[in-house]
Amino acid sequence: MENSVQIHGDRLKAIRKGRKIGRPKLAKRVGLTERKLTALETQTLAALPMATVTKLADALQVPEPTLTGDLPVSQDDLTPAAKPTCTSGCCG
Repeated sequence: MENSVQIHGDRLKAIRKGRKIGRPKLAKRVGLTERKLTALETQTLAALPMATVTKLADALQVPEPTLTGDLPVSQDDLTPAAKPTCTSGCCG
């Protein structure tokens, strides 16, 4: 995979659950299938294109290094995130 980055599946799952975002919603926001997202969460390390890691980090409102293991998971990362301020309805 060109320009791929390793992420920690357990971190991804813990942050997603802490943010109270369901798999279907996160998968849709990031452009993955639910099956692929489930597979990522169950892997110890998963290689993904940097663009996908960026989308995951943006959707979960965490820095990319939190998913890669370069930064620790903080307590703030495990609490529900602020609601998007988008009023057009596109952000769910």
